[in-house]
Amino acid sequence: MTDADRLRITEIFLSLQGESRSVGWPTVFVRLTGCPLRCGYCDTAYAFQGGEWWPLQGIVDRVAEYGVRHVTVTGGEPLAQKNVLPLLNALNDAGHEVSLETSGALDIAPVDPRTVIVMDIKTPGSGEAERFHAANIEHLKPIDQVKFVLVDRADYDWAVARLAEYRLPERCEVLFSPAHGQLEPRDLADWILTDRLPVRFQLQLHKLLWGDEPGR
Repeated sequence: MTDADRLRITEIFLSLQGESRSVGWPTVFVRLTGCPLRCGYCDTAYAFQGGEWWPLQGIVDRVAEYGVRHVTVTGGEPLAQKNVLPLLNALNDAGHEVSLETSGALDIAPVDPRTVIVMDIKTPGSGEAERFHAANIEHLKPIDQVKFVLVDRADYDWAVARLAEYRLPERCEVLFSPAHGQLEPRDLADWILTDRLPVRFQLQLHKLLWGDEPGR
């Protein structure tokens, strides 16, 4: 087996989708190892290194064993491993509803168009705002979603400016989420309502249910 047939995987597990449009659905998560970013609020630093090499077909077979429709490929940063692209193709071919969670720092253009891309735009509060690959905006599809994780009011104001700059609500659904433990959810909800923003407020359902327990 060559590296062209493998991916480094931190974990594969079944949970409820805690974010995005498919929140609440039983979902298989395929968490890839490695990430070029170091966001200040990251809750998956355990996926930065380590992991185990899995053959592509082994991943697809493992996902099938759970018997659910929704699959999310996440990280780390899944696009940091080039073999994620054939994995997304294979999962779509197998009939799953596939989403990809990505930081927005790497090119999304080659991603299978059947895949729902959930793309972060990192704010200044993340410490990684300069890493955003702005060309990704032109590759967003109507089924995709853009997510802002906000640390404070300054992040909120910055994100509102990006809504206008990139005309994001005209392209796809936009999600605003408070950074867990850093921004009071009620404050963010009030700001969105006051400004009548065309965005979806979201909390991390899995955090409410299971806290920071890995693999949930």
